[in-house]
Amino acid sequence: MNEIQDSVFILSLVLMAMVLSAFIFVALKSAHKEDYARVQPNAYRLRRILFGVIVVGGIFATIGTTRSLPYDVQHNRNAQQAAINVEGKQWYWGLSQDSVAKDTEVTFNVSSGDVNHGFGIYDSDLRLLAQTQAMPGYTNKLVHTFDRPGNYQLMCLEYCGLVHHGMIANFTVTETVTHSEL
Repeated sequence: MNEIQDSVFILSLVLMAMVLSAFIFVALKSAHKEDYARVQPNAYRLRRILFGVIVVGGIFATIGTTRSLPYDVQHNRNAQQAAINVEGKQWYWGLSQDSVAKDTEVTFNVSSGDVNHGFGIYDSDLRLLAQTQAMPGYTNKLVHTFDRPGNYQLMCLEYCGLVHHGMIANFTVTETVTHSEL
């Protein structure tokens, strides 16, 4: 994935250098007077070629950078699925289930019983994996597939009062399906 991004980055630099070179060329040649009718056909032909190169390069850059986005991975239809209702209240998370098996596609139905909260899923290294808002009177759906077993923390991301810092729930991802998940 990084190789593709590095290649696209280098291609972008080359294209930017070409555009900069064209601007410098025009700036240097602007003092020289030419008969417009004589250079017009060549200039229009060069402009069409450059426009085509930019469009084709943009298509390749777009394909090269969007193929590695993780959005499709989150919706693996062959995975086990679970729906977990989450309600945020000052200052705790209420979960309908606190563990799932590895490679389970989990749909968190997140709402709030009092004020706005930010629902964040953190791994054991405290890296934010996914997030959504918990709002009173509204349910947000957050779909996430846990690909590694371990202990995860659910933390509030939006200041919700005096004990906001203690609004943490533990979530466990097991290697196999446990009896409580059935």
